[in-house]
Amino acid sequence: MTEIVPNLGRDKVSLGVTPTLWWNDDFPQIDIGIPFEQCVSEMALAGFQGCSIGHKYPSDPATLKKALDLRGLKVSEPWVSTYFTIGDKDRTVENFKRQLEFLKKVGGQDIVVAEFGQSSHLQPIPVFEHRPHFTEEDWRLLTSGLNEIGKLAADSGMRLCYHHHMGTGVQTAEDIDKLMTGTNKDHVHLLFDTGHLRFAGDDPLATAKKHKQRIKHVHLKNVRQPVVDKVKSDHLSFQEGILQGAFTVPGDPQGAIDFKPILSTLGEAGYEGWLVVEAEQNPATAHPLTYAKIARKYLTETLGW
Repeated sequence: MTEIVPNLGRDKVSLGVTPTLWWNDDFPQIDIGIPFEQCVSEMALAGFQGCSIGHKYPSDPATLKKALDLRGLKVSEPWVSTYFTIGDKDRTVENFKRQLEFLKKVGGQDIVVAEFGQSSHLQPIPVFEHRPHFTEEDWRLLTSGLNEIGKLAADSGMRLCYHHHMGTGVQTAEDIDKLMTGTNKDHVHLLFDTGHLRFAGDDPLATAKKHKQRIKHVHLKNVRQPVVDKVKSDHLSFQEGILQGAFTVPGDPQGAIDFKPILSTLGEAGYEGWLVVEAEQNPATAHPLTYAKIARKYLTETLGW
């Protein structure tokens, strides 16, 4: 019998999944036509309690909430791209405020952000070679901007959770360290993404241990290491990496990440919040419901529920 990871029971965490198993929100052409209703129905069928918001979701909060309530799902997070490092603070803040209002209406606590100013990950260029390296002024603009919108979230009873991401200026463990040092711990929290850290070449467990008190939201994402290595050696773009299968879910035997020590670290630190399965995959080659059920089975065996 598999040993259960303690302190991550139903009273502590909720299990979510992102729609990136069913379609891709960064690259809309990675899509086989699965509609919103099928996506969220399969999320519920696989046994998840919530989900992030994708581009096919209804834009009206009442309509979205009704559809999710019908399936027993809650919103784990909306996404907000920030552009502080390219001088677009005003529009970033206004968009963030709109998303806060949307989150209030659909019900939820965490709002996820990532700095996409200067990002290379959406471009058809090698993702490793062209990731931005922020100047000290870039870091100042980013951290001061995050502190400002983080306070807006806190004042609304919400939590801003920063998502480190491949192809952006906050990609590596070292970048995360700098971000955490430069931001207000009460207003800027860390969304810890296992797959993006491993893709970047760092050890997710080490970062989990180092920043366990700042982690308030988790994306459980696995990687196929041979594909990740190929992305680097063959100078591939982020999209090409996705299409070749760089990401997969926890529980996939092809995955390189051992999640149990990471989950144990979070449990020991008193983590409470969302554990969200994410894997940007091509639904034409990776059947979404199959992979959602693989991940949910793994979490049942690992968490005991």
